[in-house]
Amino acid sequence: MKDSDYKILLATEHWFRPGRGPRYQQLHRYLSEQLASGQIPVNSQLPPERLLAEMADVSRVTVRQAVSQLVADGVVEQRRGSGSYVRAQRVRHEQSLSSLVSFSETMQERGRTSESVVLSHGLFSPSPEEVVTLGMAPGARVARIERLRLSDGVPMAIELSTLPENILHQPERVEKSLYDVLRQQGRAPVRAIQRVTAINVSAKDAKLLKLSEGMAALRIVRIGYLDSGRPIEFTQGVYRSDTYDFVSELRIETRS
Repeated sequence: MKDSDYKILLATEHWFRPGRGPRYQQLHRYLSEQLASGQIPVNSQLPPERLLAEMADVSRVTVRQAVSQLVADGVVEQRRGSGSYVRAQRVRHEQSLSSLVSFSETMQERGRTSESVVLSHGLFSPSPEEVVTLGMAPGARVARIERLRLSDGVPMAIELSTLPENILHQPERVEKSLYDVLRQQGRAPVRAIQRVTAINVSAKDAKLLKLSEGMAALRIVRIGYLDSGRPIEFTQGVYRSDTYDFVSELRIETRS
């Protein structure tokens, strides 16, 4: 694209709306849309930061923040001494809301590698929320495992899983798949209730997921049950909304 094309594309009236958030976030969203649609071609070089700021009528700091987020998204590559270039769009992952499968199983089904980095694990006294959710008895402890989930080296999600100690008494055994460990013990959940909500990612989670603080993300809370109806898994996760699509199948109920 020529600089004149970028000047038209970045006209303020095309991307800025008062009251819709900081300028750098709006500029980032707009540029993401143009990249996804192919309006800005793959492998093309973005104009220098100074020119982008002039074209969009914003400060260089605003442009730097927007472009940095595009780099974190994996759609723009910065080459030292050369500039910023558009990369091929990242593959989005679809996950069914109606099937109970682990992250590693989902990635394997799609022919992608998965990796888990254990951030923390251990046995603890349950929080009031964990007591209520898992129906804990007085004095019982819970196992907690917090993991960073990656696919092909890209951070995808942060998951904190809590289970009663008598279901998982050695949380250090979980390295990749929690469900694999539970199946080996005959204690894997057979059904779950899952809630998905939109959030703005915190500074701590943003750093792990390579996002900007305040970016949109998905919060997923899942409660897994044994066949007996006992709740044995309470997982809270933060997922990148730019790489995940959750899909559900809807059916029309037949009336007798």
